[in-house]
Amino acid sequence: MSDPVIPPFELDTVNLTSPKLGTVVIFATDEFFGSKERLINDAEPIFIPDKYDNHGKWMDGWESRRRRDGGYDYCIISLNSGGTIVGVDIDTRHFTGNHPPHASLDGTYSATIPNDQTVWTEIIKQTEVKPDSHNLIEVNSEIQFNYLRFNIFPDGGVARLRVYGRPTAAWKQHNSSRTVELSAITNGGYVVAYNDAHYGNPWVILTAGRGVDMGDGWETRRRRQPGNDWIIIALGARGTVESLEVDTAHFKGNYPDSCSVEATAIEIKENNLVLSNNVEWTQLMDKQKLSMDHIHRFDKDKINPVGPVTHLRLSIYPDGGISRFRAFGRVDVLDLG
Repeated sequence: MSDPVIPPFELDTVNLTSPKLGTVVIFATDEFFGSKERLINDAEPIFIPDKYDNHGKWMDGWESRRRRDGGYDYCIISLNSGGTIVGVDIDTRHFTGNHPPHASLDGTYSATIPNDQTVWTEIIKQTEVKPDSHNLIEVNSEIQFNYLRFNIFPDGGVARLRVYGRPTAAWKQHNSSRTVELSAITNGGYVVAYNDAHYGNPWVILTAGRGVDMGDGWETRRRRQPGNDWIIIALGARGTVESLEVDTAHFKGNYPDSCSVEATAIEIKENNLVLSNNVEWTQLMDKQKLSMDHIHRFDKDKINPVGPVTHLRLSIYPDGGISRFRAFGRVDVLDLG
């Protein structure tokens, strides 16, 4: 099996269209052959040669019937929180003679569900789409969107739509003197780098809830050399960490033996800086033992008073998998603007 395609814009962003973030497809002009919900499924698309349903060949994606009226099909996607977009993957895997030749993407930011009077902003102009492939498109925009309209011309099927970017931190609009989850994706946190991610998707450790299975987390391969594995997380805002949570849900024979957390503060969140020798890491939490399939909560008695920080480096010893990681604390008053 070949390695999955990793878009160049995926490393320090998240898939805004993931259901893990609360995203839903709320409308489609047509979904005769394939339901609109499949378009944003987190799982990789599959092909089952002999599977048919009452509408014909079953395909793992959103697929409309053949149009005869000269129009085009589209669906509307509701993001749980607004976000800025840096890249899109229009994934047509397994769709060959039934893929749309062209597609485009529009967005809007609205307090209400879009309607016929909604003004849409073009994110991606009408672009050629290749069959059975990842169609990767970079986006250069600082505009925030919370609704997307994905258009296909004139009809056809798309396996998955991945829209990569950074969510807008909703708590920044409120009083931030309270304790918040500084690391949460929906609060602007994101994964900057990691030394290994052989299994799973690293960014899901910053999502809500517990993992549904062992694939819903970050897991490294078995380490056969000295050392340990690590992952670096940028907080949604500079803040003082008061407690940490490490969840090893579903990881039993492969959970890390222990973990520790370091922290740093840099004036500008330039991700390349945290990978250089010019950044000094401070021990936020000393090494702590972990156990299988368990939520580990580390409160103030385990947290060293290091002051406001912007990035955390979670180290696991020597390797293994975790389901979720959370850093709770208060936003630094200097970062409230």
